Amino acid sequence: MNIPAQESIAPQHPLVRLSNVYKTFHAGTVNEVRPMRGVNLEIAEGSFVIVLGGNGSGKSTLLNALAGSFAIDSGRIELDGQDVSLWPEHRRACMIGRVFQNPFSGTAPTMSILDNFSLAAKRGKFRGLAWAHSRRLRDELQGRVRELKMGLEDRLDSAIGSLSGGQRQALTLLMATWLKPRLLLLDEHTAALDPKSADQVIALTDRIIAREGLTTLMVTHSMQQAVNLGDRIVMMHSGNVLHDFDSAQKQRLRVDDLLSRFENVRRRELLDESAAEMLKSRYI
Repeated sequence: MNIPAQESIAPQHPLVRLSNVYKTFHAGTVNEVRPMRGVNLEIAEGSFVIVLGGNGSGKSTLLNALAGSFAIDSGRIELDGQDVSLWPEHRRACMIGRVFQNPFSGTAPTMSILDNFSLAAKRGKFRGLAWAHSRRLRDELQGRVRELKMGLEDRLDSAIGSLSGGQRQALTLLMATWLKPRLLLLDEHTAALDPKSADQVIALTDRIIAREGLTTLMVTHSMQQAVNLGDRIVMMHSGNVLHDFDSAQKQRLRVDDLLSRFENVRRRELLDESAAEMLKSRYI
């Protein structure tokens, strides 16, 4: 009896893996800050991860480390199975799209909408001396911008700096996802917007991520956004991952549950400070 050979299955690796990553700023000075203290994190391809944490918890530093904005002190960062720990930011740009909190970051304000998208379309590529943009790009961009329903499809030659914050952030999101990056980083990208504009950009964010199946890390302070968006919540505190809620756990979470977690952390810190003061006073 012939038994068919088992089909070999290639091992699956997460799209993102951080292994024991440390980062300290201003080491050995009174301004020393340790936003990453042995961070370990794995993110599967297609995951939409919400990152929460208080000020100084390390959430934005996590995104900066992935983007290559600085060199980590130790540990390992892998993207798509490659060790990128020593890669500079520009080398990672072909794999990563990013939107910042400030609507005026990540774009050239005096350049037109079309020119900004021309640059975005060549991110991480050799640009050469060809024309900056083509009729094909203009037509494609006009169609994509029309979907925003912001009346910008006929203003492609307008300076992007002349637009409102909400309009600009919506366009920045389109630019960041134009080439379908392997990883999308959103760093509180609606925090500086008015409520109506923030809602529009969040709806656009959710739509693009779902349509393109993008692996995404989104930092936010909004508990409501955390509950409503994504399939996983990572809560950071003091430079490390404090809680990691998977899809099943996240579905049961409510805003009050998250607020309670933060309150428990704050209460523990106050107790630790009180205990430290008591020990200090005992030996003085």
